Amino acid sequence: MKNLFDLKGKVAIVTGASSGLGVQFAKALANQGADIAIVARRLDRLEQVKKEIEAMDVRCIAIKCDMLNSNEITSMVSEVKAHFGRIDILVNNAGVGTGIPADTQTDDEWRSTLAVNCDAVYYVAREVGKVMIEQKYGRIINIGSIHSTVAMAGSPISAYCASKGALLMLTKALANEWAKHNITVNTLGPAYFPSEMTSDVMASEGFMQAVQAYCPMGRPGRDGELDGAIVYFASDAASYTTGQYLAVDGGWTAI
Repeated sequence: MKNLFDLKGKVAIVTGASSGLGVQFAKALANQGADIAIVARRLDRLEQVKKEIEAMDVRCIAIKCDMLNSNEITSMVSEVKAHFGRIDILVNNAGVGTGIPADTQTDDEWRSTLAVNCDAVYYVAREVGKVMIEQKYGRIINIGSIHSTVAMAGSPISAYCASKGALLMLTKALANEWAKHNITVNTLGPAYFPSEMTSDVMASEGFMQAVQAYCPMGRPGRDGELDGAIVYFASDAASYTTGQYLAVDGGWTAI
Protein backbone atom coordinates (compact mmCIF):
# COMPACT_ATOMS: atom_id res chain seq x y z
CA MET A 1 0.00 0.00 0.00
CA LYS A 2 1.28 3.46 -0.92
CA ASN A 3 2.44 5.65 1.95
CA LEU A 4 0.45 8.83 1.35
CA PHE A 5 2.70 10.77 3.72
CA ASP A 6 5.98 9.88 2.00
CA LEU A 7 7.76 13.05 0.84
CA LYS A 8 10.85 11.46 -0.74
CA GLY A 9 11.80 13.31 -3.90
CA LYS A 10 9.96 16.46 -2.82
CA VAL A 11 11.61 19.82 -2.17
CA ALA A 12 10.33 22.13 0.56
CA ILE A 13 11.04 25.75 1.46
CA VAL A 14 10.49 26.66 5.11
CA THR A 15 10.71 30.35 6.00
CA GLY A 16 11.49 31.58 9.50
CA ALA A 17 13.44 28.36 9.97
CA SER A 18 16.22 29.61 12.24
CA SER A 19 14.31 28.84 15.45
CA GLY A 20 11.04 27.72 16.99
CA LEU A 21 8.25 26.26 14.94
CA GLY A 22 10.13 26.78 11.68
CA VAL A 23 12.80 24.33 12.80
CA GLN A 24 10.14 21.83 13.86
CA PHE A 25 8.34 22.12 10.51
CA ALA A 26 11.57 21.65 8.56
CA LYS A 27 12.50 18.55 10.57
CA ALA A 28 8.99 17.09 10.30
CA LEU A 29 9.15 17.30 6.49
CA ALA A 30 12.72 16.01 6.41
CA ASN A 31 11.67 13.07 8.57
CA GLN A 32 9.33 12.05 5.73
CA GLY A 33 12.16 12.30 3.20
CA ALA A 34 11.80 15.81 1.76
CA ASP A 35 14.84 17.86 0.84
CA ILE A 36 14.73 21.22 2.59
CA ALA A 37 15.62 24.85 1.92
CA ILE A 38 15.63 26.72 5.22
CA VAL A 39 15.27 30.48 5.02
CA ALA A 40 15.64 33.28 7.57
CA ARG A 41 17.66 36.40 8.36
CA ARG A 42 20.06 34.78 10.84
CA LEU A 43 22.44 32.70 8.73
CA ASP A 44 24.50 31.51 11.71
CA ARG A 45 21.46 29.84 13.25
CA LEU A 46 20.39 28.44 9.90
CA GLU A 47 23.76 26.74 9.48
CA GLN A 48 23.28 24.86 12.76
CA VAL A 49 19.79 23.78 11.75
CA LYS A 50 21.16 22.71 8.37
CA LYS A 51 23.58 20.30 10.07
CA GLU A 52 20.77 18.80 12.13
CA ILE A 53 18.59 18.28 9.05
CA GLU A 54 21.40 16.82 6.95
CA ALA A 55 21.92 14.27 9.74
CA MET A 56 18.43 13.02 8.83
CA ASP A 57 19.84 11.81 5.49
CA VAL A 58 18.24 14.46 3.28
CA ARG A 59 19.68 17.41 1.39
CA CYS A 60 19.44 20.89 2.91
CA ILE A 61 20.50 24.39 1.95
CA ALA A 62 20.41 27.51 4.13
CA ILE A 63 19.62 30.88 2.59
CA LYS A 64 19.67 34.28 4.25
CA CYS A 65 16.66 36.34 3.20
CA ASP A 66 14.80 39.40 4.45
CA MET A 67 11.10 38.61 4.12
CA LEU A 68 10.29 42.30 3.64
CA ASN A 69 12.56 42.60 0.60
CA SER A 70 10.78 41.27 -2.48
CA ASN A 71 14.01 41.33 -4.49
CA GLU A 72 15.70 39.07 -1.95
CA ILE A 73 12.67 36.77 -1.99
CA THR A 74 12.85 36.50 -5.78
CA SER A 75 16.56 35.69 -5.57
CA MET A 76 15.96 33.12 -2.81
CA VAL A 77 13.33 31.28 -4.83
CA SER A 78 15.58 31.29 -7.90
CA GLU A 79 18.43 29.87 -5.82
CA VAL A 80 16.29 27.03 -4.47
CA LYS A 81 14.99 26.21 -7.95
CA ALA A 82 18.51 26.24 -9.39
CA HIS A 83 19.86 24.04 -6.59
CA PHE A 84 17.13 21.39 -6.45
CA GLY A 85 15.49 21.72 -9.85
CA ARG A 86 11.97 22.14 -8.45
CA ILE A 87 9.93 23.41 -5.48
CA ASP A 88 7.07 21.22 -4.28
CA ILE A 89 6.23 22.54 -0.82
CA LEU A 90 6.24 25.98 0.76
CA VAL A 91 5.80 26.50 4.49
CA ASN A 92 5.18 30.23 4.91
CA ASN A 93 6.17 30.36 8.57
CA ALA A 94 8.08 33.63 9.09
CA GLY A 95 6.14 36.04 11.27
CA VAL A 96 6.12 38.34 14.27
CA GLY A 97 3.99 38.48 17.39
CA THR A 98 2.99 41.87 18.78
CA GLY A 99 0.98 42.97 21.77
CA ILE A 100 0.46 46.74 21.67
CA PRO A 101 -2.71 48.48 22.86
CA ALA A 102 -4.68 49.79 19.89
CA ASP A 103 -5.01 53.29 21.32
CA THR A 104 -1.23 53.72 21.66
CA GLN A 105 -0.09 51.74 18.62
CA THR A 106 1.75 53.87 16.08
CA ASP A 107 1.27 53.76 12.32
CA ASP A 108 4.70 52.19 11.92
CA GLU A 109 3.99 49.49 14.52
CA TRP A 110 0.73 48.61 12.80
CA ARG A 111 2.28 48.53 9.34
CA SER A 112 5.28 46.50 10.52
CA THR A 113 3.08 43.69 11.83
CA LEU A 114 0.94 43.59 8.68
CA ALA A 115 4.05 43.72 6.50
CA VAL A 116 5.72 40.66 8.04
CA ASN A 117 2.63 38.55 8.73
CA CYS A 118 0.71 39.24 5.54
CA ASP A 119 2.68 41.12 2.87
CA ALA A 120 5.73 38.84 3.15
CA VAL A 121 3.57 35.73 3.01
CA TYR A 122 2.09 36.98 -0.25
CA TYR A 123 5.49 37.90 -1.72
CA VAL A 124 6.90 34.43 -1.06
CA ALA A 125 3.76 32.63 -2.24
CA ARG A 126 3.71 34.73 -5.41
CA GLU A 127 7.29 33.84 -6.37
CA VAL A 128 7.06 30.18 -5.39
CA GLY A 129 3.67 30.01 -7.10
CA LYS A 130 5.29 30.87 -10.42
CA VAL A 131 7.49 27.79 -10.13
CA MET A 132 4.61 25.58 -9.02
CA ILE A 133 2.37 26.79 -11.87
CA GLU A 134 5.08 25.88 -14.37
CA GLN A 135 5.51 22.39 -12.92
CA LYS A 136 1.74 21.90 -12.41
CA TYR A 137 2.16 20.85 -8.78
CA GLY A 138 2.50 22.49 -5.39
CA ARG A 139 1.61 22.48 -1.73
CA ILE A 140 1.55 25.85 0.05
CA ILE A 141 1.02 25.94 3.81
CA ASN A 142 0.61 29.34 5.43
CA ILE A 143 1.17 29.44 9.16
CA GLY A 144 -1.66 31.37 10.73
CA SER A 145 -2.81 31.25 14.33
CA ILE A 146 -5.88 30.69 16.44
CA HIS A 147 -5.99 34.48 16.15
CA SER A 148 -6.78 34.07 12.46
CA THR A 149 -10.33 33.43 13.68
CA VAL A 150 -10.63 34.63 17.31
CA ALA A 151 -9.22 37.39 19.49
CA MET A 152 -8.68 37.12 23.26
CA ALA A 153 -10.48 39.02 26.01
CA GLY A 154 -8.43 41.98 27.20
CA SER A 155 -5.38 41.22 25.05
CA PRO A 156 -3.85 44.05 22.96
CA ILE A 157 -3.35 42.08 19.76
CA SER A 158 -5.35 44.03 17.18
CA ALA A 159 -2.56 44.20 14.60
CA TYR A 160 -1.65 40.55 15.07
CA CYS A 161 -5.27 39.42 14.72
CA ALA A 162 -5.76 41.59 11.65
CA SER A 163 -2.63 40.20 10.00
CA LYS A 164 -3.47 36.57 10.70
CA GLY A 165 -7.09 37.07 9.64
CA ALA A 166 -5.89 38.58 6.37
CA LEU A 167 -3.57 35.61 5.87
CA LEU A 168 -6.53 33.26 6.15
CA MET A 169 -8.44 35.06 3.39
CA LEU A 170 -5.28 35.22 1.27
CA THR A 171 -5.11 31.44 1.62
CA LYS A 172 -8.68 31.02 0.39
CA ALA A 173 -8.16 33.39 -2.54
CA LEU A 174 -4.92 31.76 -3.71
CA ALA A 175 -6.44 28.30 -3.28
CA ASN A 176 -9.25 29.27 -5.66
CA GLU A 177 -6.94 30.96 -8.12
CA TRP A 178 -4.35 28.19 -8.33
CA ALA A 179 -6.44 25.02 -7.95
CA LYS A 180 -6.48 24.64 -11.76
CA HIS A 181 -2.67 24.29 -11.61
CA ASN A 182 -2.80 21.37 -9.13
CA ILE A 183 -1.61 23.67 -6.32
CA THR A 184 -3.20 23.46 -2.90
CA VAL A 185 -3.06 26.34 -0.42
CA ASN A 186 -4.00 25.84 3.23
CA THR A 187 -3.55 27.51 6.61
CA LEU A 188 -2.35 25.87 9.81
CA GLY A 189 -3.62 27.62 12.95
CA PRO A 190 -1.60 26.80 16.07
CA ALA A 191 -2.52 27.92 19.55
CA TYR A 192 0.35 28.76 21.90
CA PHE A 193 3.46 26.60 21.47
CA PRO A 194 6.90 27.14 23.04
CA SER A 195 9.05 29.22 20.70
CA GLU A 196 11.30 32.25 20.64
CA MET A 197 8.36 34.41 19.54
CA THR A 198 6.01 33.26 22.31
CA SER A 199 8.55 33.04 25.16
CA ASP A 200 7.67 36.39 26.74
CA VAL A 201 3.93 35.75 26.53
CA MET A 202 4.20 32.26 27.95
CA ALA A 203 6.38 33.49 30.81
CA SER A 204 4.03 36.34 31.69
CA GLU A 205 1.87 36.46 34.77
CA GLY A 206 -1.56 35.07 34.14
CA PHE A 207 -0.68 33.12 30.98
CA MET A 208 -1.54 29.71 32.41
CA GLN A 209 -4.76 31.07 33.87
CA ALA A 210 -5.72 32.27 30.38
CA VAL A 211 -4.84 28.90 28.87
CA GLN A 212 -6.90 27.07 31.46
CA ALA A 213 -9.83 29.44 30.85
CA TYR A 214 -9.79 29.29 27.05
CA CYS A 215 -8.26 25.92 26.18
CA PRO A 216 -10.28 22.79 27.02
CA MET A 217 -7.07 20.74 27.29
CA GLY A 218 -5.79 23.28 29.80
CA ARG A 219 -2.23 23.46 28.50
CA PRO A 220 -0.10 24.95 25.70
CA GLY A 221 0.98 22.84 22.76
CA ARG A 222 4.05 20.64 22.98
CA ASP A 223 6.98 20.08 20.63
CA GLY A 224 5.96 17.71 17.87
CA GLU A 225 2.20 18.24 18.13
CA LEU A 226 2.15 20.21 14.86
CA ASP A 227 4.18 17.65 12.90
CA GLY A 228 1.23 15.55 11.73
CA ALA A 229 -0.70 18.55 10.46
CA ILE A 230 2.21 20.03 8.51
CA VAL A 231 3.05 16.67 6.92
CA TYR A 232 -0.61 16.10 6.02
CA PHE A 233 -0.94 19.42 4.18
CA ALA A 234 2.39 18.80 2.40
CA SER A 235 1.59 15.26 1.31
CA ASP A 236 -0.51 13.41 -1.25
CA ALA A 237 -2.95 12.64 1.56
CA ALA A 238 -4.17 16.24 1.15
CA SER A 239 -4.45 16.22 -2.64
CA TYR A 240 -8.15 17.25 -2.48
CA THR A 241 -7.80 19.63 0.46
CA THR A 242 -7.38 23.30 -0.39
CA GLY A 243 -8.47 26.67 0.95
CA GLN A 244 -8.80 25.16 4.42
CA TYR A 245 -7.85 26.21 7.94
CA LEU A 246 -6.81 23.60 10.50
CA ALA A 247 -6.61 24.72 14.12
CA VAL A 248 -4.22 22.72 16.29
CA ASP A 249 -5.21 24.29 19.55
CA GLY A 250 -6.33 21.83 22.20
CA GLY A 251 -9.92 22.87 21.51
CA TRP A 252 -9.35 26.61 22.03
CA THR A 253 -11.47 27.69 19.05
CA ALA A 254 -14.14 25.06 19.69
CA ILE A 255 -15.72 27.10 22.48
